[in-house]
Amino acid sequence: MLIVRRTTPNYRRRLQKLAQRPPTRELGRRILAVLRLMDGYGVTEVAQMLEAARSSIYRWAQRYNEFGIKGLLGAQRGRRQRTVSQELVRELLALIEVSPQSLGYLRSTWSSQLMALALKARHGFDIHPSTVRRLLPKLNIVWRRARPTLNCRDPRKADKLAAIYEAIEHCDVDTAVLYVDEADVDLLPRIGFGWRRRGADQQSAIVTPGQNEKHYLAGALHASTGQLVWVEHFYKNTRLFIKLLNAVRRAYRRATRIVLILDNYIIHKTKAVQRWLAENPKFELRFQPVYHPWVNRIERLWKAMHDTVTRNHQCRTLTELCQHVERFLDVVQPFPGNGHGVAELGSAI
Repeated sequence: MLIVRRTTPNYRRRLQKLAQRPPTRELGRRILAVLRLMDGYGVTEVAQMLEAARSSIYRWAQRYNEFGIKGLLGAQRGRRQRTVSQELVRELLALIEVSPQSLGYLRSTWSSQLMALALKARHGFDIHPSTVRRLLPKLNIVWRRARPTLNCRDPRKADKLAAIYEAIEHCDVDTAVLYVDEADVDLLPRIGFGWRRRGADQQSAIVTPGQNEKHYLAGALHASTGQLVWVEHFYKNTRLFIKLLNAVRRAYRRATRIVLILDNYIIHKTKAVQRWLAENPKFELRFQPVYHPWVNRIERLWKAMHDTVTRNHQCRTLTELCQHVERFLDVVQPFPGNGHGVAELGSAI
């Protein structure tokens, strides 16, 4: 009879509980073998109960006597997991920061195959591309779309931003500060996302006109109150901008100073505009830095207009579309409001 080392009642109950719901079937058989040996059964009897070889019973008992429950776990099956060294992680992160073309490769962006090849060629790491692909998310490296940017810097960026912030800080009853910009209204719908049933045959079909037509808006958004002054015209030219200037002058006739924050579009700097400003000295133009549209808050209003009205629209005529745009401009004030997205077409909020 094989004798296993004695154990405490608590430890035995632990073995019995583990045998009832073992992590693996093989571990359960080994624990049952040890328990039967503790109960006084012989090796042959236990082998017959569990349909195991006598040599296996001897081996399990020996492992239990030496290491306890850990000795019954056995070796881990399957392919051994490779360990990734800190040096490999460091070199992989450094590789992400440079372009493949700077290292002499044809590709402009990294692939897992190319990263594995570069790590082996430059540092001697023999790693499979699939391992690289699994490792990247663990290192917080994600596949993300790049954004375009211009290699164009405005040398007067700091001065322009300081002038804009100074004007906004002094915005009050006497000083009106307004964001100014123009927007296009196209009969050709702006295609965008919308809720539909899943499936290729359920994709929305937006009817487009045979020939596009355009209308133009110009708006001035008050920096403090969010009130909008806007005009429309058939062309995006100097007349549109001067038309807006006249509308702003009428709306803020009591203001002693009117500051307009606007972009560097050519219609804002023509000779006709300069003559108009000379006749209206209380107007000041503060031009935003080149390629900095986010400085101008009215851009958010135009985006809300396109999201609400012009995207995926089904208007047959430009007149009908312009009526919807006018409805939006009526209910959006003061901007940013929260009612234009649920407004009815024929009633004000």
